Amino acid sequence: MRTAFIRTLEQEAAADESICLIVGDLGFGVVTEFAKRFPRQFLNAGVAEQNMTGIAAGMAMSGRTVFTYSIANFPTIRPYEQIRNDICYHNANVKIVAVGGGFCYGALGVTHFATEDLAVMRALPNMVVVAPGDPWEAAAATQALVKHNGPAYLRLGRAGEPAVHQHPVDFIIGKAIPVRPGNDVALLAIGGVVHNAVKAADVLELEGIHARVISMGTLKPLDEEAVLSAARETGAILTVEEHSIIGGLGGAVAEILCESSLDVRFRRLGVPSEFPSRVGDQEWFLRQYGLDIDGIARSVRRLLA
Repeated sequence: MRTAFIRTLEQEAAADESICLIVGDLGFGVVTEFAKRFPRQFLNAGVAEQNMTGIAAGMAMSGRTVFTYSIANFPTIRPYEQIRNDICYHNANVKIVAVGGGFCYGALGVTHFATEDLAVMRALPNMVVVAPGDPWEAAAATQALVKHNGPAYLRLGRAGEPAVHQHPVDFIIGKAIPVRPGNDVALLAIGGVVHNAVKAADVLELEGIHARVISMGTLKPLDEEAVLSAARETGAILTVEEHSIIGGLGGAVAEILCESSLDVRFRRLGVPSEFPSRVGDQEWFLRQYGLDIDGIARSVRRLLA
C-alpha cells in the first residue's frame, strides 16, 4: 500500500506544486524518489512529530496541501494535541499518513502497534478517516484526499499486501466499496484484513453460506446506507478490523444499527482492549485474534448459529 501511495502522490505533486510531503526521519527507501524530484516540496522534520504536525498546519494555512508521513502511532498518537489544536481546530488542509496499521510492525512490540488509531482519529471534529483495503484502493484514496480540502487521516498497511480488486477502483470519500455479493451474512471489513474477509467468504461459499463482503474504506464519514442495506438484505453483520473492537469500525457500525429499528444479528471481530504480552509477526497476531481466514470463517458460523 505504501508504494501505491507514494507513486500516486508523486504523480499528483508533479501536477501541483502546492502538494508537499513532510516525514519524521524515516521511510527513505520509500520517499527518496519524491525528495529528489521535488526538493522544494519535501521536508524531513526529524524525529519530532509534534513539530512536524505544527509545521504542516502552518504550511497548510499558507495555501499548501500537506501530507505528513511516519510509522504507526508516531504521526497520530504522539502529536495528538497538535493534530487536535493546530490541524482540526483550524480545519487545515493536512493529510496524516500512517504506514503499518494494526500489527504490521508486530515484531517491534506494543510501541509500534497501531490498534487504537482509528478510534482516536475518528473522534476529532473535521477529521476524515480513510483505511484502504488494498493497493488499488490506496492509490485511489490518495487521489481523493488530494482533492479533499481539510484534515484527513490515511491509514496504510506496510508493503506486499495482496490485491483485492483486479482493476482500479472509484474511491469516493464516505462511500463503501462492494467486493463480493451475498445475502446470508455481510462482512464489513476495513484495511488490510479485507483480503482475509474475501478468502473467508470463499471458504464459506463451499459450505453453502453466501457472504457479502464490503470494503469500508472510509471510516469517517461512514457509509450509513451501505450498513443499513447490508443489515436489511442479509440480517447478519460481522465487522472485521485489525484494530481494537472499541471505537473503530465495529463501534461505528454498532452506533448506526442501535439507532435503527432493524432486527439484525451483529458481532465485532477485532482486537480486545488489552496490551499483548507476547510479540510476533503480523500473521501470528492475526491468528491469535481470529482475524485470519479460518478465524473469520469461524466467527461467521458462530454468528449464524
